[in-house]
Amino acid sequence: MEGSRAVVDDAGLQALREAARLSPDNLPLRRHLADQLLSKGYLAEAESEYRAALLLAPKDPDVIAGLAEAFVRQSAYGPALSVLEPLLAVPDYPPRAGLLAAKALLGEGDVAGAAQRYQDAVSRDPSLADPDLAARLAPQPAQSQPAAPKQTTAPQQTAAPQQTAAPPPQPAGPQPAQPQPAQPQPTTPAYPWGHGADVTEDDVVEVERSRVTFADVAGMDAVKEALRMKLLLPVQQPELFAAYGKRAGGGVLLYGPPGAGKTHLARAAAGELGASFINVGLADILDMYIGSSERNLRAMFEMARRNRPCVLFFDEVDALAARRSDMRQAHLRQLVNQFLAELDGVDEHANEGVLVLAATNAPWYIDVAFRRPGRFDQLVFVPPPDAAARAAILRILCRDKPLAEMDFDAVARATEGFVGADLKGVVDRAVEIKLHESIGAGRPIPLSTHDLLAVAQGVRPTAVREWLATARNYVLHSNDSGAWDELMPWIGGKRGGKGKW
Repeated sequence: MEGSRAVVDDAGLQALREAARLSPDNLPLRRHLADQLLSKGYLAEAESEYRAALLLAPKDPDVIAGLAEAFVRQSAYGPALSVLEPLLAVPDYPPRAGLLAAKALLGEGDVAGAAQRYQDAVSRDPSLADPDLAARLAPQPAQSQPAAPKQTTAPQQTAAPQQTAAPPPQPAGPQPAQPQPAQPQPTTPAYPWGHGADVTEDDVVEVERSRVTFADVAGMDAVKEALRMKLLLPVQQPELFAAYGKRAGGGVLLYGPPGAGKTHLARAAAGELGASFINVGLADILDMYIGSSERNLRAMFEMARRNRPCVLFFDEVDALAARRSDMRQAHLRQLVNQFLAELDGVDEHANEGVLVLAATNAPWYIDVAFRRPGRFDQLVFVPPPDAAARAAILRILCRDKPLAEMDFDAVARATEGFVGADLKGVVDRAVEIKLHESIGAGRPIPLSTHDLLAVAQGVRPTAVREWLATARNYVLHSNDSGAWDELMPWIGGKRGGKGKW
């Protein structure tokens, strides 16, 4: 494991950690260790140390701010705001807390609140000025100005007033009936399917027919078998499963490091079944108007029910199903409640034939209620590929390219720690180099083992090791339910043990 090994290799940090172990109640020492870990980028380790320091001094502003910064840098904005809340309730709160709150609020999409916090923090401590953050907070008013010139420069003067009057009703529907323009609520959201009553398939995201099957997924035999038993076979052999009272439908949560192939697996499951595939992104659900996000989510499930058998896939599901205890805004908690209600269905047959797949890099941030039987009751770990799987991935990635005699096993051995996305990047870069050579030669020059090895030597993937460093904290310290036992072999089965990475 990179995170732990790096700390061990840092003699100064190792000495501090040993001192903190021998003197666990020494608050200044533990706080100093946490600060050092944070400054060197060991975010998961820093979070753990700040939590330990917070037990010793629950109201220490430096400890609270440090923990909040560790959360913000891991994109855990809800927990960061929850931690900062006691500090921000005081009128003369530390400016650093205001800056961190601005970053967290911006991460949650509250640009106005973030701007207010940022301006207040910088006015009281100018040294906290962050040009990049200020630039991200500033563009909002600038976007409304380009729209005005487009209307004033219209070629026909008579058309300009019609254009300014037309936009509100135009997105809601082409020109069918007059009641729709009279309702301000449906026309303001960005999504025309907001009310769900007159939803049609053309209004929502595209229903796909995946051409990818499990034959296009290298390795991952255990993961594919889990998906077959849970999702595919109940649809393919309904009589057999009905004899045991099992219906086609249900949910599976895929989790693992970024780039390991979770989305690819979801598409392959749909292709293997010959089912419809709906890929739901955050932009398809989240809306700035209260109540619209819940309606959008309901519309997605209704669409899947009309196209059954259907694989309904939610990527980055932790943004839609986060722990309600970490949420500060009631409408976000309501979105989680709506998601749970849709998974349960109106009646026991509502979701029959709807296979709900979700993927996340941070399963520990998902509300525990989603793991109840009948919802995402099966968690499937999508591991980093081993050497054999990496060689198989490379074969698939290179199968439609001009090749010399290839030793994919040699490339696989040289790409320890690479996930599928990293390997695709290696192949793409090698192809670009080969294209330049081929253009000069006037003929296609085959891709060789040396080309892939040369590119791989210049790439240092960190996604897997960083992810496992974060996972280690949860496996060793927050695993009372045993939910993360599957990760034990990857991080080391005992405290301080060495895992596969």
